[in-house]
Amino acid sequence: MQNYLQQIDSSGIQRSLDNTMHTLIEQITPELPHTSFITDLAFIMIIGAVITLAFFKIKQPLIIGYLFAGMLLGPLSPLWSWLLPEDPFNNVLSGVGILSDVSALNLFAEIGVILLLFVIGIEFPYAKIKSIGKVSVGVGTLGLFSTLGVLFYASTALGLQFMDALFISAALSISSTAIIVKILEEMGKIKKESSILVLGILIVEDVIAVILISTLQSVALVGTVSIESVVVVVLVAVGLIVGTFTIGTRIVPGLIDRVASAENREILLLSVLGVCFGYALLANIVGLSVAIGAFLAGVLVAESKSAEVAKLLSSPIKDMFVAIFFISVGALMDVSQLENYIFIAIALIAVATGMKFGGNMLGNFIFRQKRGKALRSAFILAAPRGEFSIVIVKVGVDIGAVSAFLFPLVGIISIITAFISPFLVKASDKIVPALEEKDDV
Repeated sequence: MQNYLQQIDSSGIQRSLDNTMHTLIEQITPELPHTSFITDLAFIMIIGAVITLAFFKIKQPLIIGYLFAGMLLGPLSPLWSWLLPEDPFNNVLSGVGILSDVSALNLFAEIGVILLLFVIGIEFPYAKIKSIGKVSVGVGTLGLFSTLGVLFYASTALGLQFMDALFISAALSISSTAIIVKILEEMGKIKKESSILVLGILIVEDVIAVILISTLQSVALVGTVSIESVVVVVLVAVGLIVGTFTIGTRIVPGLIDRVASAENREILLLSVLGVCFGYALLANIVGLSVAIGAFLAGVLVAESKSAEVAKLLSSPIKDMFVAIFFISVGALMDVSQLENYIFIAIALIAVATGMKFGGNMLGNFIFRQKRGKALRSAFILAAPRGEFSIVIVKVGVDIGAVSAFLFPLVGIISIITAFISPFLVKASDKIVPALEEKDDV
C-alpha cells in the first residue's frame, strides 16, 4: 500500500497561508523551533477530535467523521478557495489548505494501515483462517473478476478509452481492506462468522491486486501480459502464507511468550511491534502488500499465550495512526472536482457496488455458504473502495498510460463509497434477520 496518497505541490496561496500560520506560532513561542509537520499534526488531532465527537453524538461511524475532518482540513478542500483570495499569479487552487507536509502524513498513514491489520490479525488464530481458506479464494476471485469484467464494459459504454477503462475497472473491483476492517471493528462485528470470511476474501483480493498492478504495467508499457511476473507473484504469496502457517507458527509464538515471561509490558510491546513491522518489511521486500505481512504477523501473535496482552498494548498506538490515515485520505481527495465527474462517478459506483454484491453472492452460493452469512459478507464487501484503487490508478497516471482525470475520479468514488459502506452494513442487519424469520415460519 505504499505511496497511495497523492503528493500535492504548493501554490502561491499555500505558501502564503503556511507563512501566516508559522508567523503566528512563532510570535507566541519565538524561543522554540517549529516544523510544518507538527503544525499539521496539531490541526489533525484537534479538528479530528471535534468532528469525530460530533459524529459520535449523532451515532454515525467514526470513520465518516475522520474522512469529513480530512475534507475540511485538506489542501484540496473547496473551503480554502472560498475563504482565501485568488492568487493573481496562480489561478490553480489545488494547493490551498491548512495541511502542508503531505509526505510526512503519507508515511504516518501507511503506519496506520500496518498497525490496523496487525491488531485485526491478532483476532484470528491459524485455526480460524484455515477453516475458510478455500471458500475465501473461490469467492474472492469470482467476485473480483466478475466485477472487473462488467465494469470494463460499463466504462467503455460511458465513453472511456480502452486503457482508462481497463485501469478504472481494475481499481474499482477491489474492496478497501482498511475501511472494511475499521467499520467492522467500530460496529463490534469483527469476530462474527461472516467477518472471518470477509477478512479471508480481503487477503485474497490484496494478493490479486498486486498481480493486477504488475499485469497492467506490463500491458501499458509493452502491450502484452507478462505471464512470468504473474506466476512469480502467486508463488511468492503462496510461499509467504504457507511459510507463516508452518514454520512461523512454530517459532514466533514461543519467542513472544518468552519475552512476556519477563513481565515487562514495554519490552513485550516493542517485541510484538518488531514482529509486526518486520513481517510487513518482509512482505514488501518480496513484492507483496505490507498489509498482508502485517495481518500474517498478527496471526502469529494470536498463536501465543500473550495475544490478548499484546493486543491491549498495541491498540492505542494503532488508534492514533489509523485516525491519521483516514483523515489523510479525506484531506487528499479532490472534492472540488465533484461536479465535473459526478455522473460517471455515480454510474461506476452503482455498477461496482451491484456487481461486487452479486459476484460475492454467486461465489457464496457455489461454495454452499449459509444464506445469512453470504448476505452479510456480500453487503460488507459491496461498496468500499480505497487504498489499492488509488494505487492502481496512480500507477497508470505515473507511467502516462491513462488520463490524469482518473485520479480525482477514483478519489471521489473512494470517498462516496466509504460514506455508503456503514449504511450497507446496517441494512444487512435488518434484512438478514427478516429473511431468517421467514425461513422459520
